Amino acid sequence: MNNHNGNNAKFVWGFLAGLLVGGLAGAGMVLLVAPQSGKKTRALIRQKSSDLREQTVKTVEGAVAQTRDKARQITDDIRDHAGELQQGGQDLLDEQRDHLSKTLKGWGKAVKS
Repeated sequence: MNNHNGNNAKFVWGFLAGLLVGGLAGAGMVLLVAPQSGKKTRALIRQKSSDLREQTVKTVEGAVAQTRDKARQITDDIRDHAGELQQGGQDLLDEQRDHLSKTLKGWGKAVKS
């Protein structure tokens, strides 16, 4: 039974040693095959952040310009419609004035007769 416990202990220690050596070897390989250093990685992140910021600014500026153009178009449309309504109101007023004038003339003739 002692032999069995000894084998288990050797297995556990062997497993842990293998895990440690494997982990160190893996970490070393990552460092050896890394595409660039941490300094280069940080510079790349800064550049990508700057590019993303510039793209965001361009997108926002484009959206603002589109919104401004649409607001200008809506304002022009409202002015056109307001002018049409004003002209329509003036035409209606002129028609009613003419109609009232004719009616009053007709009443004047009827009263004189």
